Amino acid sequence: MAFLFRNKSKTDLAKPAKDLLSRLWQSPPPPQKAEDELVKLLSQMKLLLQGTQETDSSPEQVAHLVNSMIQEDLLYLLAHSIHLLPFESRKDCQSIFSYVFRFKPASSLSPDPPAMSYIIHQRPEVIVELCRGYARKESAMPCGVVLREMLKQYEEVAAIILYDESHENERATSVDEIDLRDSPVQSGHGVFWNFFSWIENGAFEVSTDAFTTFRELLTRHKQLLALYLERNFDLFFQQYNTVLVQSSSYVTKRQSIKLLGELLLDRANYNVMTQYVESGDHLKTCMTLLKDDRKMVQYEGFHVFKVCSARKATTIASPSMLIA
Repeated sequence: MAFLFRNKSKTDLAKPAKDLLSRLWQSPPPPQKAEDELVKLLSQMKLLLQGTQETDSSPEQVAHLVNSMIQEDLLYLLAHSIHLLPFESRKDCQSIFSYVFRFKPASSLSPDPPAMSYIIHQRPEVIVELCRGYARKESAMPCGVVLREMLKQYEEVAAIILYDESHENERATSVDEIDLRDSPVQSGHGVFWNFFSWIENGAFEVSTDAFTTFRELLTRHKQLLALYLERNFDLFFQQYNTVLVQSSSYVTKRQSIKLLGELLLDRANYNVMTQYVESGDHLKTCMTLLKDDRKMVQYEGFHVFKVCSARKATTIASPSMLIA
């Protein structure tokens, strides 16, 4: 692997990568030579982290690179700029994020990898920028893969996505600033609420990937999500029912109805389910699905309707809703 580093030492990749990434945002854009150099640097970083089939990576070199990336704030800049990179470099960035967020030095006493601890407690903007990758089709899928890997392991990542309400270029909410038991009702302007628009209005591949991440966010960390839904019940289900359940996209509509049934049937969401089925408006939405021309929409809607009809509180509903 030494031939890859004739021009750069194995430990000084982070700073030149940061400088070249910053130049991508300048006007006029940098010359092609600068972009080619950045492509090479990102490829070198990936190989240093992962090694090759012939050569294993060096833990000491990896640890130094990860620390350098943290010190240079390269993780944020990669998340912020990934859509500006060529296709292969976007794939390299995905691999870099995945490895860096898993890497834990043998001598570390912390339960979490240093890069994960850093972004959760000090640089949550990295997580928010990865979510905002769905705003562009170029960055949607590499960002989505990284987000889902983090969500599977870290409840703190889910909490940041749910509770952050920062605007672009503003400081995001760190996990230490979130009080799950005494959090205010959300305004609907945070990064989480953008998922509804990305799913409904994005290109097919963007919408599909965004929904996959959205589903992971709503089903992985059950107690966290239950508290969030109880506190933000009205806003969440107003958005969910009007944007997703009534979507003009067959795929989005069917997936959303199926996910709704899963959420209501989950024991962790018992209080949410009780509140949902006590609403005549929600029941009417479910009954309307039974009139849909598409059999699979009727099928998924029927499963949600069964949850509602099983509760005594739903006796206020009238069968006349079906012909309204």
